Amino acid sequence: MTRTIAWFLLASACFAADWQSAPRKDWVEMFNGRNLDGWTMKFATHELGDNYAETFRVENGVIRVMYDKYGDFGARFGHLFWKQKLSHYVFSVEYRFFGEQVKGGPSYAKLNSGVMVHSQAPETILKDQDWPISVEAQFLAGNRTTMNVCTPGTEIFMKGEMVKAHCTNSTSKRYGNDEWVKVEVEVLGGERVRHWIAGQNVLEYEKPSIGGGVANRFDPAIKQDGKLLTEGYIGLQAESQPVEFRSIRLLNLSGCMEKKSPAFRDYFVHADNSKCVR
Repeated sequence: MTRTIAWFLLASACFAADWQSAPRKDWVEMFNGRNLDGWTMKFATHELGDNYAETFRVENGVIRVMYDKYGDFGARFGHLFWKQKLSHYVFSVEYRFFGEQVKGGPSYAKLNSGVMVHSQAPETILKDQDWPISVEAQFLAGNRTTMNVCTPGTEIFMKGEMVKAHCTNSTSKRYGNDEWVKVEVEVLGGERVRHWIAGQNVLEYEKPSIGGGVANRFDPAIKQDGKLLTEGYIGLQAESQPVEFRSIRLLNLSGCMEKKSPAFRDYFVHADNSKCVR
């Protein structure tokens, strides 16, 4: 048993080193610093693409979630979705909280944001649906750990057992209310998801699947409980706390795995040999 655990830890460390040493040029810049090209927003009680009260905006080279044009939050939980469906990848972002929570925001949402992975397609989210069926890497500040996991309309497993709690804490340190924090989410299809901060793995879980509660007013045809989530969309969250995002990047871990091809990368873990160059 001891040898098995040691081998697993060594293998995990080696894999982490592979993508962490990927050249900068291989990372896709998801945000151009000028506008929201490539992104679309969806707010509860609003149609897809309606950026209510300019909640998501670009200022000074960062994406800001702002509530200065709101009277009351009104349960307008919002998400900013990237255009591409993905399966095996690493998502990297820096976030920083600032300002005061908007009037009417729930108490748990203070100094709270996150990124949704393996999300349902934004066009399938109904107008009055509160949360997309997805898995959330949760961003927090103050006296709470960050890069926790929450499961709106989904289930996860840890060490072979289904996790009953809606949210599970990571092992991260605490960060200040206005401190920039760089985080990464490593997604391996339906196999495993790991949360990283400063090169440290702070949370790991397996077999993300549709199920559970929390998400409401969804299309029943989408919520197929028990279905393994092997791909989906990325969505940055807006849930009543002002927050900024910058340095938003993506490293695709799916690609050419033919070693003789110039398109081969040693950090790929999922074969898509249509990308091979001969």
